[in-house]
Amino acid sequence: MAAVAEETQSQTGPVAANGGKYLTFCLAGEEYGLEILKVREINGIMDITAVPQMPNYVKGVINLRGKVIPVIDLRLKFGIEAAEYTDQTCIIVVDVGTLMGIIVDTVQEVLDVSSSQIDPPPPLGVEVDTRFILGMGKVKDDVKILLDIDKVLTADELARIEDAAPTP
Repeated sequence: MAAVAEETQSQTGPVAANGGKYLTFCLAGEEYGLEILKVREINGIMDITAVPQMPNYVKGVINLRGKVIPVIDLRLKFGIEAAEYTDQTCIIVVDVGTLMGIIVDTVQEVLDVSSSQIDPPPPLGVEVDTRFILGMGKVKDDVKILLDIDKVLTADELARIEDAAPTP
């Protein structure tokens, strides 16, 4: 019986278990989604205190009700050209074991995406890191890149950011 369950799981892959609610947002005209259970809150752009000697995608830290939270610009982390922040720019606070803010161009909506609507990421070659992509969500005629936000930053990057963040 366990062998049948194992075989079924290997055929459907890990993506089949990823149906659920996703917060969708845009970066440079592309649509992304992340599991709503990882989202703690959404804020407009606010004052960000720069932290020296951080990678360019780490914009600094914010003070959110007395808690210091590191903030990364997802455009820069993904190698997309920087853009001016507008009144549509948001900081999504996510829980990746610690609270982290991610800057996105615009937040769109919460979508219910079933497992049957999610395909695994396409093979893009060995030089393209797709570990942080849960899958490709097919919603109506659109494709949303579903992120595994826990894997967007490596453990080393996360530790470096946490160590550099000043304590309140």
